[in-house]
Amino acid sequence: MAEAGFWQDRDKAKGVTKEVAAHRSVVERFRGFVKDLDDLGELIDLADEADDVEVSKEIAGSLEKMGSELEALEIESLLAGDDDGKDAIVAIHPGAGGTESQDWARMLMRMYIRWAERRRFTVDVMDVLPGDEAGIKSATLEVKGPYAYGYLKSESGVHRLVRISPFDANHRRHTSFASVFVYAVADDDPDIEINDSDLRVDTYRSSGAGGQHVNKTDSAVRITHIPTKIVVQCQSERSQRRNRENAMKILRAKLHAHHREEERKKSEEIEKSKMDIAWGSQIRSYVLQPYTLVKDHRTEVDTGNVNSVLDGDIERFIQAYLRKGKTNQRG
Repeated sequence: MAEAGFWQDRDKAKGVTKEVAAHRSVVERFRGFVKDLDDLGELIDLADEADDVEVSKEIAGSLEKMGSELEALEIESLLAGDDDGKDAIVAIHPGAGGTESQDWARMLMRMYIRWAERRRFTVDVMDVLPGDEAGIKSATLEVKGPYAYGYLKSESGVHRLVRISPFDANHRRHTSFASVFVYAVADDDPDIEINDSDLRVDTYRSSGAGGQHVNKTDSAVRITHIPTKIVVQCQSERSQRRNRENAMKILRAKLHAHHREEERKKSEEIEKSKMDIAWGSQIRSYVLQPYTLVKDHRTEVDTGNVNSVLDGDIERFIQAYLRKGKTNQRG
């Protein structure tokens, strides 16, 4: 940061300072943990001398708190990927099944928003296309916070829901699918060059459920990157300029992922996550009837508290995925 000319490239400088701040936060937390450990040692010595019940209770509380903090530091130590410290773009798409799958996609969108709120992350709804009757046809979220991509990358894949349909007059059990793709925000990537000549930009009227909120102008934007055939679109903002800015941000993130795929020659990693949104390809199942269970098929981690998971409590799945990834690297 003290290097001559560092601040001339403001975007690059912003990215570096953000990364430094994230690392500094981890170091400061670790130092705080060491200090708390020293204080706890003194407290234990005091308890031995005084045989005080209240001091023993305080020690038990401190141990529980420090255990949680140590676990959090352990998880963050697993987030060492080049993109892990970046913000994330989450794209959600329903599978076949009409209203059923569209409603399931909406439930997933809410789950990730609630998860981000629990972590005090910021969520911007970059684009959302409402379903014809209920739910959503697609949604794109930007999640901003320390290691947002590092955590959320584990959510890429197909998610399966089993429940008694609220849209079925005969109350039959239905299985629905929705896909989730997570990309690292790549605004500070100097390797991503987008030429205007490589873009086809189409504008159109935003669609919705009708009424006064339907846009009367061509504010929606669809951008096609001709060399890679990547297509992105945004229509949630009333301003065409804002929709274009959001669409370009999504495009940069997708191009970043595309380029990394080529550089590392690991296209199968992304292709595996782009399986048909159908039976047999899911990474996680959420069962509401005839019993309650959420099971991650990659880590075998499960829980019967489905409502808590749908309310954003997905930490156990994220942590298990990260730990398994570290174990696989060692193997």
